Amino acid sequence: MEIEVAAVGRRAAKYIEEGLEMYLTRLKRYVPYKLTLIPDVKNAGRISEGEQKEAEGLAILQRIQPSDRVILLDERGKLYTSEEFAAHLEKLMATGLKRVMFVIGGPYGFSPAVYERADAMLSLSKMTFNHEMVRLFFTEQIYRAMTILRGEPYHHK
Repeated sequence: MEIEVAAVGRRAAKYIEEGLEMYLTRLKRYVPYKLTLIPDVKNAGRISEGEQKEAEGLAILQRIQPSDRVILLDERGKLYTSEEFAAHLEKLMATGLKRVMFVIGGPYGFSPAVYERADAMLSLSKMTFNHEMVRLFFTEQIYRAMTILRGEPYHHK
């Protein structure tokens, strides 16, 4: 199974890019993993919040294949411990899915069409993080899940 993270936004700050590169390199041993950036909406300052969500939503939906399992990273999503998330990923991998796509939305969340297409929602925390950091935190959690599933010493209880 391939894991893709689609994130609305631009390239992250250098320190976040360096952290992402480290985990992307580590993940190559475990699972095909891809981080795709969906460019910010042009002239976002001149359109309404709703129009921005709709434009971002169209860009997100264009990247989703009909067979994808789509999981939104959303504050209203399900909270997991790292062990629970690893078990959830293991179940997804056992289903024979070709690709699971995790989606990080823009500053105002997702359009109704994206929510409608989603198969599930996941929350990283009850706190709010900037979208650049979410990419890094989530990539680290995918790596952590893989090491948990392999019984490797990265994760400590």
